[in-house]
Amino acid sequence: MQYISRLFETSLPACDPREKRALLRIVLEHLTGWNYTELILKKHEILSEELHEETERIIGRLQNGEPIQYILGQADFCGLSFYVDRHVLIPRPETEELVAWISDNSAPELSVLDIGTGSGCIPICLKRQHPDWHISALDISEEALATARRNAEKHQTDIDFFQYDILCEPTVHLPVWDIIVSNPPYVCESEKHGMEKHVLEHEPHTALFVPDDDPLRFYKAITTFAQKHLQPDGTLFFEINRTYGNEVEKLLEKENFPNVERRFDMYGNERMIRACRK
Repeated sequence: MQYISRLFETSLPACDPREKRALLRIVLEHLTGWNYTELILKKHEILSEELHEETERIIGRLQNGEPIQYILGQADFCGLSFYVDRHVLIPRPETEELVAWISDNSAPELSVLDIGTGSGCIPICLKRQHPDWHISALDISEEALATARRNAEKHQTDIDFFQYDILCEPTVHLPVWDIIVSNPPYVCESEKHGMEKHVLEHEPHTALFVPDDDPLRFYKAITTFAQKHLQPDGTLFFEINRTYGNEVEKLLEKENFPNVERRFDMYGNERMIRACRK
């Protein structure tokens, strides 16, 4: 027999007591459907054998360092719940600020392209906020696109997803967009030592890392792509490595984007950049 209250005594490595209680609460809320108040009121109840076994299975994965979002197949972003798996990055709160910056544009019927869409969180949230916008999204990974399409269907958003390698020369005819946005891989290999273990061991490295000798690889490729596929008065939005804001700005100015603005995220890190041709 397992009482609900006893579950909160479970040991989770690398977690402080507050984080541990929060994780276990999320697990129980997910499995039982009870909210926090109900959990408190029912803390002396006994879990059914089925729920106990499922809870133990999830706790075992948590003890191995697997992110709770992958275990439950769920991550919150901009007030929506997204399905996530090991083929896509877990959406970060900082990226919500990038979505908000783009969404400040109130022009009707804009066309938007998201490059490296992963779970599809950026285009889906933009489409929910601006139903009249025409939104497309691409990714090199067919598995990631399957996840993004699943999320688009869940949130009833009409988005044109397609597979494409932004580092290769185009072999197909593509349209022109008003806005191109990307949260590309930007973490240098040398930065791995400072990252959390659960990120390194479970999130897709192809969506995270770039070589130390070419940290702007994707910004160069996307800016080149934009020369042909962005409207003359169009806008580029990037999430960036806080270390390379100056370098990204210089790259954009060199490629005929004279109006560049950088922004800090909620944690005080330089994290976003907008570049306009006019």
